Amino acid sequence: MNYIKEIKTHQIIIDKSIFIGVLFPLTHIDDIKKNIAKAKEMFPKASHYCSASLYGEGFEHATSSDDGEPSRTAGVPILEVLKHSNITNVLCVVVRFFGGVKLGAGGLIRAYTKATSEVLKNTDFYKKKEMNGYEISFDYSLIQTLEQIIAPICILQDKKYLEYVTYQIYFKEKDISVLNNIKHLFINVKSLETKTLWILADTK
Repeated sequence: MNYIKEIKTHQIIIDKSIFIGVLFPLTHIDDIKKNIAKAKEMFPKASHYCSASLYGEGFEHATSSDDGEPSRTAGVPILEVLKHSNITNVLCVVVRFFGGVKLGAGGLIRAYTKATSEVLKNTDFYKKKEMNGYEISFDYSLIQTLEQIIAPICILQDKKYLEYVTYQIYFKEKDISVLNNIKHLFINVKSLETKTLWILADTK
């Protein structure tokens, strides 16, 4: 399952109407109303603020709103795009500035679908993963060598530069055999508690 970490916006224009897709990460269901209100603050003169949200690992909570557009021409299309993007804990508000040209039901469905798809294309997705962690200490002379080895396969959570260099590292994958291969370079190694961290998802 994928997640987003920050608010993202993307604008498209269809037949003189401006559609702005706005993605909000959700930490709680109560954030939905707050973020719809925030979208209205961001774009106060818009005609419509149509939205959909997904929350929970199994999409236990889903919402959609047409906000004055014809029934099922806005909220449901937005929701369907979210469902097919393997993403959760997210709210998408598509803000519309009416340009004077009526799009009809089919045109509205296509417009709201496209606005949602486009903002998702321009957003980084993340995964939550349980990772094994270690605190390693080593000489200053080894900083560049060790970072070249561990940076691609670990998340560095903490760096301290005292008598020795100390890093807290968390392995992105379960295979930590590289640690055994380089442990002779360390002054000290100790295990840390397993931690759930965010890593960038390969979705592009």
